[in-house]
Order: sequence, then C-alpha cells, then structure tokens
Amino acid sequence: MSWTFDRAAIRAFRFTSKRFDPASGEVALGYAFVNHDGAGSPELVERITIPGAPFTAVQPGSADFDPAKAAAVEAALRLLHLVAGVSYYKAAAPTVIECAEGPLDAATAAFIASVYENGLGEFAYRNGLELRGHIVWPQGAAARPPAPALGLGRASPPGGGSQPWPFRSLVAIGGGKDSLVSIEALRALGATPTVTWIGSSPLIRACAERTGLPMLNIGRALAPELFVFNREGALNGHIPVTAVNSAILVLAALLTGHGSVVFSNEHSASYGSLIPGTGEVNHQWSKGWAFERDFAAIVRAQVAADFDYVSLLRPFSELAVARQFARLEHYDAHFSSCNRNFHLLGEKPSQRWCGACPKCHFVFLALAPFMPKPRLLGIFGRNLLDDPSLAAAYDALLEIAGHKPFECVGEGRESRAAMAALAASPAWREDALVARFATTQQPALDPATLRLEPLLAPQGAHGLGTARMEALRAHFGA
Repeated sequence: MSWTFDRAAIRAFRFTSKRFDPASGEVALGYAFVNHDGAGSPELVERITIPGAPFTAVQPGSADFDPAKAAAVEAALRLLHLVAGVSYYKAAAPTVIECAEGPLDAATAAFIASVYENGLGEFAYRNGLELRGHIVWPQGAAARPPAPALGLGRASPPGGGSQPWPFRSLVAIGGGKDSLVSIEALRALGATPTVTWIGSSPLIRACAERTGLPMLNIGRALAPELFVFNREGALNGHIPVTAVNSAILVLAALLTGHGSVVFSNEHSASYGSLIPGTGEVNHQWSKGWAFERDFAAIVRAQVAADFDYVSLLRPFSELAVARQFARLEHYDAHFSSCNRNFHLLGEKPSQRWCGACPKCHFVFLALAPFMPKPRLLGIFGRNLLDDPSLAAAYDALLEIAGHKPFECVGEGRESRAAMAALAASPAWREDALVARFATTQQPALDPATLRLEPLLAPQGAHGLGTARMEALRAHFGA
C-alpha cells in the first residue's frame, strides 16, 4: 500500500514496536502515523547498535542469564522507545497518541508529556503550535512496581577504601569543552570512565581518542522514511536530543556493566530565551536541571533503584566551565563546540569553528577572560571580538538587544560579565566589539551585575550528593 505524508490527514502518532537482540546488540524502535480514515503509514524503524554483543546476561536460555538485569533492560528499552519517538512525532505533531502495548501508567505519562511539551518548546514556537496540554497520552495502566537495586557497576579503587566517584561510568562526549572538562575532572577524582558517543562524527572520535580512556561508540540510524516525509512537507525543528541520548546511554550502561551515566550540562542550561509575548523558551531544556532531576528519578523508580544519572557540571556556570577548560591545553587542536560540525544535513564548516554561529561567538567570549589571547586566536583562527559585523550577534548574547539565541549558550549576565572583564583588559579593550561595549553599553549597566567572581561560584540544585560535590568543588578551585 502506498502512503503519502499529508499532515492534515493524520489523526494520531503510534508507538508500534520495540525489540532488542542480545546476540547482535541491535535495538529496533518502531513508530507510525495513522490517518483519520484509518490508513497507517509505513512503520518508521530507528536502529541503535550497542557494541559488546552478545549480551548473554539478558538473553533467555543462556548460562549466565540474569532475570533482574533482563527486567531492567526491558524497562530501559520501554523508556527509550517513548523518549526517542519525539524525533518522529514532530513531523506531524498530532494531539492523539496510541501505544500498541497499551496505556501508560500515570508516572510514565506525566514524565513523557513533559519531555514532549518542554523539549519541543522551541519547535512549537517556530512552527506556531501550542503543545502544552494538547497531547493526549493513553493512560490507565497500573503503577509499575518499584525497581530493585541491582548492585550496578561499582568501581573498586586501587588499594581498597573509598573514592569520590564510586561508579563505573559512561561519560558522554560531544567534542566540546564541557565534556572534556568533565572527563578530566573524573580522572582527577580517581575514576576511569568509558568515553561514550552516539553516531559517527570524526571530530568526536578524535577528541575521545585524545583522552586515552576506554571508548564506546554507539551507532544510531534514523528511519529513512523520516527524510522522505520531510521532503513531503513534514514539520521540522529542534528536538530534545539530550533526552534521547540519555535514554540510549542508560540502556548501554546496563548492558556493558556500568552503574552511572554522566553528562556535562551546566547550571546555565536551565535558563531559556525570554520571548516578548511568549515567555521563556529553552532551546536546551533537556540539558536543564528539571529534565535531569525527573529523568534520574524515573530511571531509579522503573529501571534500577541504584542507577546513577547525573550531570557533573550542574552546579557551575558556563563561565566557570570555561575557566576550567582554559587550564587544559591538551585538547586545543581537537575540540569544537560549533554545532554546525554535527548537523545531520547541510554544509559542515571547513574548519572546526565556523565563526558565524551563536555557539562560536559565545565560546570565544567565555574563554577570552581566562585564556591568553594568542592561544584563543590560534584555536579559532580569527578574532571574533574585533569584527564589527558581529555586533548584532553579540548584542543578542548580551541580551541587550534581542533575546538569547536558540543555542546552547550561557545567560546574558554571563556574557555581559565576560565582556566587562575584557573591557578592563589591556589585551582586549581596543578590539571593536569590546570597545563598543565599554563606550555605548556598559555605562547603562549596574556595575554590581558585571562582576565575574559571583558567577564562578557553585550554585543551585544538583544531583551529585555531598561527597562528590565537595571533591568537585576542590578540583575546580585548585
């Protein structure tokens, strides 16, 4: 049966199937759209491949089959199926959701509704949609029994005793400064994490290899039909990719004997762009504290009570992370925070930094107060703060004119404090945009709000616990 994508004809989005093959390590996640006349689209099957198969501990009939671990894997697979569906749901964004396996329990429905409504906030804004309270999730299943503790992936420190990081951890690496700061912090705390990434980016692989740590590269292939639907008029836009990656890494950790998944999302990620007439829209919602808190809680409740999902950098601002990265020189020729390197489609920058996107602009500004100028210019290949054509771009980062860009960048107060620090620096104050700030913008700002020091101190809620937080505070202060 032929089926053509027509958003107006679509009534519902359907979760059709989920499968995991322990022999090959392949996950298959199935989805479909259903028209008002009952006609269904071809099944959209996403495939994820986790290295290390065969996973005999979760393969029924094998000699070392572990029923408790198999149940945890099944729960993690169920959660991944629901979260990863956001990539496909957005093509039509219907109000009705169907699940082939039956309705959801109340806790799962509430969590998944939050992921779709908040994680697709920018997508909804750009496409003129209202998703909050409009997506109808099928509910009615009984509450799931509490997940047991599984004794997952506890590290054994050399010589016995305890250590600040007691878990065998998968640490997500994205090729940028944040994950590299986390990796080196974990190393300093006595951990030997497995550096983990999803996809085939050569840049990320080069950074991962540069760490000298064990590596795990997970394959992910989106359903090819999705790209056909895009050509036929499907809606498109930003998705909460960190939520999807988090669910993938939890499943991978269970299978590979790790008890912790570590991301590198900082305090600043919890704050979005303030849009006049709309309110706050957070491009990086799934990097924020609300997602981390709720995802960690549902994993502990439904997958394994002792599983550790945490963002190592949560208590720190972008500027604090930039200061910490400036203390590392090992990655200067390898890292890049420019997201154009990682787009699925479209032109990639010829160098590691395009110099034209908000992420490049912000990272340059954030590093400048903490890094010798020649070193920073060597990394980027140009001086972005001496380019008058970027004035409007920096005004948006400063939140002086326009709103914070829809990118993973720091708060406006961080950008203003960084610019004020440069205005006082003989090395930077004559550069075009720094001089412009000092003469035309800084006089109208409260000097007390332009101090760097308060923004470098740990702040806010986090999931690290007391011992790990104190060890990390000492490391950052060293």
